[in-house]
Amino acid sequence: MAESSSQPKPSSRRQQHRLIVAGVLVVCLVLFVTAAVVTLGPAWMASRNYVPREGDIIFQSLPRGPVVRAIEGATHSPYSHCGIVGQDEGGNWVVYEALHGVEITPLRKFLDRGREGGFAVYRLKQSEQANVPAVLSNVKTHLGKPYDIHYDWDDEKIYCSELIYKAYAVATGGQLGKIVKFGDLDWQPYREVVEQIESEVPVDRPMITPRDLAKAEQLEVVLKFAIE
Repeated sequence: MAESSSQPKPSSRRQQHRLIVAGVLVVCLVLFVTAAVVTLGPAWMASRNYVPREGDIIFQSLPRGPVVRAIEGATHSPYSHCGIVGQDEGGNWVVYEALHGVEITPLRKFLDRGREGGFAVYRLKQSEQANVPAVLSNVKTHLGKPYDIHYDWDDEKIYCSELIYKAYAVATGGQLGKIVKFGDLDWQPYREVVEQIESEVPVDRPMITPRDLAKAEQLEVVLKFAIE
């Protein structure tokens, strides 16, 4: 009589091995996703839930520094920077912005830069959407220009909200937000920062601040996260 064996067949062992490996991979994937969500947090999730449209204007709070504190404090607003959304030649979502100069930044990189992940998306109202191609076309004419730390009202150097305001003005002949004078802002608590940049406080200098751009009647809020 043939001797019976209690050992599993080779095919059964291979199947068990595959099941074990698959189970380990699933557990690892779950742990990885959980860790990513915990580490990146709700800011990461919020930015990934944003469905972009060309012409969207995104406002954010930059990492704090003397100039950022002065901008936010003098305007009584968390908006210290902004850019306008478009698509590059490859169809990738990007933001046209004046930060180090007028440049193109991948959308996700722009969103991830904001302090504590905060950002606010404003969109031109439906009646204004036909102007978006012309606005973006005018924005692109400023690419490569240096950033204007003095916030002058000329076109040689450009700052963030000025870029969008002037592109809209050229495209439509209208105003996007309200121009204010530097002297009308609450700049006095930041006199030291101002005097490090300017030899004389430019109280009569016209400006378009991120706060005043965001108040434009042509815009509506699409999404806000961790920013007020």
